[in-house]
Amino acid sequence: MAPPAALAHPAPSSPPSPPLRPYDPQYDPLHARDPGTGCAYAPTWWVASAGQPPGDDGPLVRDIDVDVAVIGSGSTGLSTALYLAQEHGIRATVLEANQTAWGCSSRSGGQGQNAGGRLKRSQWIARWGLDTARKLDAEIRSGFENFRHLSRQIDCEAHDGGHLYLAHRREKLAGLDAEARLMRETFGYATRMLSAEQVRQDYCDEREAVGAMFEPEGVGIHPLKFSFGLMRKARALGVTVHTASPVQGWHSAAGWQHLQTPAGLVRARRVAVCTGGYTGQALNPLLKDRVMPILSNSVVTRVLSPAELAATNFRTETFLTDTRTLRFYYRLLRDKRLQIGSRSAVSGADAEHPAHLRLLTDAIARKFPPLAGIRIDYSWWGWVDMSHDMMPRITQPDAQQKIWYALGYGGNGVSFSTWAGKRLAERVAGKDGGRELFDLPIYRSPLPFPNLMGLAQTQALAPFRRIGQRMLYQWYWLRDEK
Repeated sequence: MAPPAALAHPAPSSPPSPPLRPYDPQYDPLHARDPGTGCAYAPTWWVASAGQPPGDDGPLVRDIDVDVAVIGSGSTGLSTALYLAQEHGIRATVLEANQTAWGCSSRSGGQGQNAGGRLKRSQWIARWGLDTARKLDAEIRSGFENFRHLSRQIDCEAHDGGHLYLAHRREKLAGLDAEARLMRETFGYATRMLSAEQVRQDYCDEREAVGAMFEPEGVGIHPLKFSFGLMRKARALGVTVHTASPVQGWHSAAGWQHLQTPAGLVRARRVAVCTGGYTGQALNPLLKDRVMPILSNSVVTRVLSPAELAATNFRTETFLTDTRTLRFYYRLLRDKRLQIGSRSAVSGADAEHPAHLRLLTDAIARKFPPLAGIRIDYSWWGWVDMSHDMMPRITQPDAQQKIWYALGYGGNGVSFSTWAGKRLAERVAGKDGGRELFDLPIYRSPLPFPNLMGLAQTQALAPFRRIGQRMLYQWYWLRDEK
């Protein structure tokens, strides 16, 4: 069902869509100049089950002048445009290279956690001190509650069942217990530890689990249906969304940002960049080498039979992650399929290697032995926007240029991206002056350049990042599995 705003203010009809170009499974944002033009979606379960996409405004076919241009139509870009219109009376123009929510928002695991970036709350305290950690927690918690509210407004198969963080080895339990205690005693959450038997009895028979931390704050969604809902809301308020319109050139002149698309130039007074892991190196100098794109692979099985559901004792759609550094994330979907994902490939050129699919099918067999060898119906991968210090930024990197971005979620953007869009809209609208919350680390500085073991930060390290990534992946595997 469409949200009330869309019913009250129906979006204009769409222009005819041009034929889609083939999806490129080897696309790599470190090497390709842009993500393509009007390419088909990746072959995800979300795309197959989302239904008809909402109408858009088609490719840009002429030069236009706009107040605000938003680059990227995932949940960050769409929520930025939505809040610009809803709260600030600004009707933005969204530019999307391919199809609506073509990147992260149609490829993620749909796990909406009470998080922003990769760092845990104990790590916030270690990096910035308790006072800042408390303020950051309040901000990210507000973002999660806002996401929870949106998930109830939009038909996106939301399951408000919390999050299970499973210890895959016994030595991981002490760390989980310490984090659960910190979240209870310092931040006021109802986090608790569960035994392996409690996990198997009340959630699912996950054979690797030796215990778990349960946090009630967690909403699993159908991420593409959620993004489609955001788009309907935004277009009902006058936002325009131009698909098949990648930014292929960008320069500033006379106070305007000139964004060149294949068939039209956009002259914008202000620009919000919301391109996630698909941020190309050539997009703008302010973004070059600021985000490390990391591949995440995912599969969805065929529908589980009643006998398989009984054998695995799946009792809930509550989503799960495990304690590996290159974590597995998984859950039972609404129609009784199993979805599981993890990190694996390093480059786009290697993304199709069967070893990466095997990593996931082997994990299914270990975690749920009755499902060993189960048919995989959908297999895909997508790029995660990893910041070099593991925390996102929602900021204006250069005060002299009317350019802002929200990037660097590190795989935890399902819930926080919509709040980042809300805050980004405030900043673009000039409503961030004199507010203490914008002194938080995620708002007050640009995304950092690569660093060497946390000791030296320099752009000179950028060409060597993938070498370091391969070495780290080997080290993580040895540490987690041996």
